[in-house]
Amino acid sequence: MVPQSVNVSEKLACIDTYWNPAIVGHLNGQDVKLVKFKGAFTWHHHDDEDELFYVIKGSFVMEFSDKIVCVKEGEFIIVPCGVEHRPVAEEEVHVMLFEPAGTLNTGNVVNEFTRATLRNI
Repeated sequence: MVPQSVNVSEKLACIDTYWNPAIVGHLNGQDVKLVKFKGAFTWHHHDDEDELFYVIKGSFVMEFSDKIVCVKEGEFIIVPCGVEHRPVAEEEVHVMLFEPAGTLNTGNVVNEFTRATLRNI
């Protein structure tokens, strides 16, 4: 396979819904995903997977049971496995995720936010 560059802006332009991640690459067993957030997600955790959320545009807060962390454009946060969390964005935010391939976006919860199959863009 020949390496190719990925234009993140072009890929984000293909995403027209919130909380619906799309895969844009693979790295050492990790999926690289892009997603747009707006509003509140569901409380959940991942039993076996850590997640990295890197903010490309905008900002959001990551709610935990004992604190809230604001993640701004150009910053990232790593949520360790087993930690209950909920991302919340007042305005649209563009995020790149790094997580093990096959990680369910809602972790231990299955609801209307769950995306069992992700598209590659």
